[in-house]
Amino acid sequence: MNDSKQKMKKILFLIPNLMHGGAEKVLVNLVNNLDSSKYEVTLFSIFDEGVNKEFLNKNIKYRFKFKNVFRGNSHFLKLFSPKILYQWFVKEEYDIAISFLEGPAARIISGCQNPKTKKIAWIHTEIQDRNTAKVGFRTLKEAQKQYEKFDRIIGVSQNVVEGVQKFITTKTPSQVLYNVNETQSIIEKGKEPIDVIFSKEIPTLISVGKIVKIKGFDRLLEAHQQLIKEGILHEIFLVGIGAEEENLAKKAKDLGLSKSFKLLGFHKNPYQLMAKSDLYICSSHREGFSTAVTEALILGVPVVSTNVSGAKELLGENNEFGIVTDNSTAGIYEGLKTLLTQPEKLAHYKIQAEIRGKEFSTQKTVIAVEKLLDSLLHE
Repeated sequence: MNDSKQKMKKILFLIPNLMHGGAEKVLVNLVNNLDSSKYEVTLFSIFDEGVNKEFLNKNIKYRFKFKNVFRGNSHFLKLFSPKILYQWFVKEEYDIAISFLEGPAARIISGCQNPKTKKIAWIHTEIQDRNTAKVGFRTLKEAQKQYEKFDRIIGVSQNVVEGVQKFITTKTPSQVLYNVNETQSIIEKGKEPIDVIFSKEIPTLISVGKIVKIKGFDRLLEAHQQLIKEGILHEIFLVGIGAEEENLAKKAKDLGLSKSFKLLGFHKNPYQLMAKSDLYICSSHREGFSTAVTEALILGVPVVSTNVSGAKELLGENNEFGIVTDNSTAGIYEGLKTLLTQPEKLAHYKIQAEIRGKEFSTQKTVIAVEKLLDSLLHE
């Protein structure tokens, strides 16, 4: 037992919190599925907050720095150098230290001075300009300098990697690794009974995510309004909470659409709702690689998505597995109209979603991550 313990490699994952976002859920899925006979995993959350914490397996070591998120924390962290932050946060030595989100986590891990520790920056957001490139850092120059201290940069889609190479650095090797999903668990949870009433007469559409501006739910509401005006009847369920929730609910009410555009709040198990829906919509302005779209495909639910990072990797360059629309209200409207007025197309994309969903099995994605970890350990 002692021998095997000595051989186990110590891996640290650092993330700001374990709240209800896609990256947070993906990290919990990943650490829970890594080979526990090979790796001793520590998940370090800067803030001890979030619904995803309760899903961590018992063998995962959990640490945190601050009990609660406090106002101005990103400015506070910028007062210190990456080197000081790493020393302050990370007391133990690790074989691999990973920042699992761009921003403050990446800045902290970049401060590791131990030459034996391999460093990975895992980026979930499409880097579209200099401002997104320097998030969490004092300046773009500091971001570029610190990212070059990593041994590897991981992007969750090809678009993310291209953004890194364009705005941050080409010096650090970068590659794509797709998000880890608990495929079997998602399918099982999708079978659970629901207490939400679905219409039997009209199609039910669903979207899941934080209700924030970047998710474009206001555009979805506008597209919904236009379709209803044209007599294309359907209902939309929105699952999630966030800063724009109140505004969106008010807008739906003002438009007289509260009965057909329903905000259902946070659900611990959104899969039971997704699985019973006729269509999934991603209306985002920007994504890294949509966790919710991947989950919809795993559940065999047809998808319409705006042309965000990762959309074509998920749904095909030529709409083979789902429909990718222009990143606009008009695009969302056209995509929804296509499937709501052509039942045979909707049926076709249901079959295609099931086929595509199999590509994102837990086993395939975890093996790819372990391959990366092992190759870095042997460099």
